[in-house]
Amino acid sequence: MKVLANDGLDQSGIDALTEKGFEVITTKVPQEFLMDYINEHKIRTLLVRSATQVRKDIIDNCPSLEIIGRGGVGMDNIDVDYAREKGIHVINTPSASSESVAELVFAHLFSGARFLQDSNRKMPLVGDSEFASLKKAYAAGIELKGKTIGIVGMGRIGQEVAKIALGLGMRVVAADSNVGKASIKVTFYNKQFINVDIETEPLQDVLKHSDFITLHVPAQKDGYMIGKNEFEMMKDGVAIVNCSRGGVIDETALVEALDSGKVKFAGLDVFINEPTPSREILNHPKISMTPHTGASTLEAQDRIGLSLAEQISSILQIQ
Repeated sequence: MKVLANDGLDQSGIDALTEKGFEVITTKVPQEFLMDYINEHKIRTLLVRSATQVRKDIIDNCPSLEIIGRGGVGMDNIDVDYAREKGIHVINTPSASSESVAELVFAHLFSGARFLQDSNRKMPLVGDSEFASLKKAYAAGIELKGKTIGIVGMGRIGQEVAKIALGLGMRVVAADSNVGKASIKVTFYNKQFINVDIETEPLQDVLKHSDFITLHVPAQKDGYMIGKNEFEMMKDGVAIVNCSRGGVIDETALVEALDSGKVKFAGLDVFINEPTPSREILNHPKISMTPHTGASTLEAQDRIGLSLAEQISSILQIQ
């Protein structure tokens, strides 16, 4: 029983599958050779992250495939409905990386609020000769406590963001057309907790009232969710973070809003042209950025590996 983890798999997942008698292959097969490799090796389970595409051609021409697994939440790189119509199980790990993504949101927020994305570039270059001028340039930092954060998308990740925000003393507002009210349980280290109910609002209201906006929505099929019109609705000096999917924000409109001062700073973990983001975005001094690493923590990868292993064993009835 062969499992091809084409985009890698944490050792905990490999060990759990191996103990059940699976042969786990972690060779990275290029997309153009993937179909032939699956057929040659009679792969029963294909595991991917965001890099490998699993489209109709693979689904139609790889009869040995029984399971397609996505290590993470979004499955826009898999033709999910078509695969299921063909009798293939499609699985993912929707909750395994929620905390990791939520913490990255705040890494970007803290970075932008204190100019870290720019000071970390300039201090190694001129910190010894222009210390005083840099100190003056970065003197207008802001605090997150007491500010309003608008969460667009109140799924698992959005709710984890809300927990952290509440712990920081922020006011939380949210928009989600599929969620009317979210009950957020904030648990502390000593097992005490508080429950906070958050009623969702129309997107326009969240955009108008938020000091910080963070996006947690699927890939967009019909244009950008945040474009020029949406930026115009926002407060002057707003900050925005996208750790969901590239293409949710119009990057041209974002740069214009940053240059005009409408947006104070942005944090991006995802980009329109991955894996080759535009140079204009990469070089902008007001953008804190990471290379799509929202789920890339040791803890999340461990949870992802174990979750996939459990689901595969259950589907194939391996005890």
